[in-house]
Amino acid sequence: MKLKLALLGLIAAGLIATAAHAEVSEVRISKGFGILYLPLIVMENQKLLEKHAKEAGLGDVKVSWLSLDGGNVINDAMMAGTLDFAGTGAPGFVTLWSKAKGIPNVEVVGVSGMSSTSLWLNTNKPEIKSLKDFSSADKIALPGIKTSLAAVVLQMIVAKEFGEENYAKLDPLTVSLPHPEALAALVSGKTEINAHFTSPPFQYVEAKSPNIHRVLSSTDYLGNITLDVTFAPKKFVDANPKMTQAFIDALDEANDLIAKDKKMAAEIFSKSSKVKVEPADAQEMIEDKDAKFDTTPNGIMNFADFMHRAGLIKTVPSKWSDMFVPQLADRKGS
Repeated sequence: MKLKLALLGLIAAGLIATAAHAEVSEVRISKGFGILYLPLIVMENQKLLEKHAKEAGLGDVKVSWLSLDGGNVINDAMMAGTLDFAGTGAPGFVTLWSKAKGIPNVEVVGVSGMSSTSLWLNTNKPEIKSLKDFSSADKIALPGIKTSLAAVVLQMIVAKEFGEENYAKLDPLTVSLPHPEALAALVSGKTEINAHFTSPPFQYVEAKSPNIHRVLSSTDYLGNITLDVTFAPKKFVDANPKMTQAFIDALDEANDLIAKDKKMAAEIFSKSSKVKVEPADAQEMIEDKDAKFDTTPNGIMNFADFMHRAGLIKTVPSKWSDMFVPQLADRKGS
């Protein structure tokens, strides 16, 4: 009897230990709008995380996708515990990483780089030819004031144009609006919005309108750096190392598909886009010389250093890899 009880105890202990080390069977991921999210869009369409999770021995994993736009919205969802992985603009991630660094159960960590391209500042006001032409009467739409990707990239450009101490010079003109709504407002010309700082496909769609012209391109000021990344709660990646690696592997495969079959990637994007984009037009955007899709971050420290100098973050990493999962440590990022 004692032997039987002992065996039952060992079995129970084994089951408890197995349960304690079991990884999640459901993953929640957010993506935004536009070409910058193409790797996640391809991952969803091709069910690549499901594939790599199964190959990692995690069984049949349920993957739920959400569409969120703007760093503040994504950060709030992550802090509320409703997301496991999120695609977001690099500045939004850097802000949250710095704010949560060292706080148990709140810390976040970068999982991968994702994409880069050129952001355009478009306007429907003929007299605006440069940043110097904007006045207090103008309104610039972007998703999430101050902390979104577009907001911080615009601040970095303004700092180069007017001096670093004036980086926030145009902040009072910015209005928080998701890209699809901002596009509609700018093209209609019937609202206070007369400029939009945006990414593909929205900038291309706007440029086809006869009353819209481009004021500037971000790469002319900042070069080609990673604009969007993925990140997750640190406690999640610590508890789910296999799932985290499966996510990275899935993103690598998505990027390989984009590189090898741009036509297929364009068709996938066209079907998922919130605004009508023909596959041929999407392919043109993917083939743009400034469009790059890479799991390895490039130039993330540009954001961290600027945001620290501007007082937007208090904690600054000594190197890019301080902000990302150990699985990326051997990659040549920056």
